[in-house]
Amino acid sequence: MDPWLVVGLGNPGPEYAKHRHNVGFMVVDVLAARTGARFGRHRKAVAQVAEARLGLGDQAPRLILVKPMTYMNLSGGPVAGLRQFYKVPLERVIAVHDELDIPYGQIRLKQGGGEGGHNGLRSMSGSLGDKNYLRVRFGIGRPPGRQDPADYVLSDFSPVERKELDFLVDRAADATESLIGRGLEWTQNAYHAA
Repeated sequence: MDPWLVVGLGNPGPEYAKHRHNVGFMVVDVLAARTGARFGRHRKAVAQVAEARLGLGDQAPRLILVKPMTYMNLSGGPVAGLRQFYKVPLERVIAVHDELDIPYGQIRLKQGGGEGGHNGLRSMSGSLGDKNYLRVRFGIGRPPGRQDPADYVLSDFSPVERKELDFLVDRAADATESLIGRGLEWTQNAYHAA
């Protein structure tokens, strides 16, 4: 059975770790922790990779969890390389990322579509040569006042947001597992209603 390539989008390094733009890394870290998988440097791509199974037994879906280490704007190269290395069909590639156009904490899922100005998605689409991969979109809301969106995504979550962040990241990990186990339509119905 083909594996799933689950890509958390973010920027490497401790100075970026708590930023809104790094919520994709946070979600794949939760998925790795749940499955007991450990991230390590991959020999064929500039990325941290953890291999896991979602459940027990040989029939449990195989996950390739990925954190590109190239900075957000160049995420696509490692993703395309790993997709080729593991022979993952495009319909089993999932990008987990922050989304400005969704209110904070809401989870939305879709397949394909535009990148909405998200440089990590733009890089993925360009390197994959196709936009029709799956997305788990974690709402971070729009910046307050006149703050530049580029500065906003590269800033930490507010103290109020941080109170709920662990719960919401867990929920995004649940949605990712559901997407793999139950499919897009079922998962949209379950998570978009909330």
